[in-house]
Amino acid sequence: MTITTRSLMLPALLLALPGCISLGGEPPASLLTLSPAATAPAGPGVSGAQRPVIAVLTIDTPAKLDVLRVPVAVSETELAYLQEAFWVEKPARLFRRLVGETIRARGNAMVVDGDDTATLATMTLRGTLIDMGYDAQNSQAIVRFDAVKIGKDGAVTTRRFEAREAGIPAETKAVGAALNGAANKVAAEVADWVAGG
Repeated sequence: MTITTRSLMLPALLLALPGCISLGGEPPASLLTLSPAATAPAGPGVSGAQRPVIAVLTIDTPAKLDVLRVPVAVSETELAYLQEAFWVEKPARLFRRLVGETIRARGNAMVVDGDDTATLATMTLRGTLIDMGYDAQNSQAIVRFDAVKIGKDGAVTTRRFEAREAGIPAETKAVGAALNGAANKVAAEVADWVAGG
């Protein structure tokens, strides 16, 4: 086979490849996200000298939440993912932004949510998002968060927050709305806890 023949065959082979290789399935019809129940109003910025500065740091998750899928607890030992339910980005990032915006909306603290700005903070908040999924046995959407609050003096306080939405069918739209509601409840409780000092 000559070099010319080889060079002519290469484009034909490349054109044939897409029929043999799958680069991913059909994109989902819609993506789930978390939207805050309350947002900070637009307007002039807030000075850290006027109010405490709270840094909302990176939130950890177990492997089941380190994906764009919604986990479903089928039993005590079995896990699946809700069909056709996809987050727009990983749950920990969505939840971190939700908590930050909820604290900011209270208007009694300046919130910084970049890890590189934590040195400016008078208080830091981090933790582990243990659960943000669906319990199939009880038809519930569950959000569970283990928070760690560190004051300027280095004092560490921990607390577990949990919210459930019951009577939810195993459908993408219903589960997404219920998780948004539960996440907002947890974020509001976290904001109250942080405001307590």
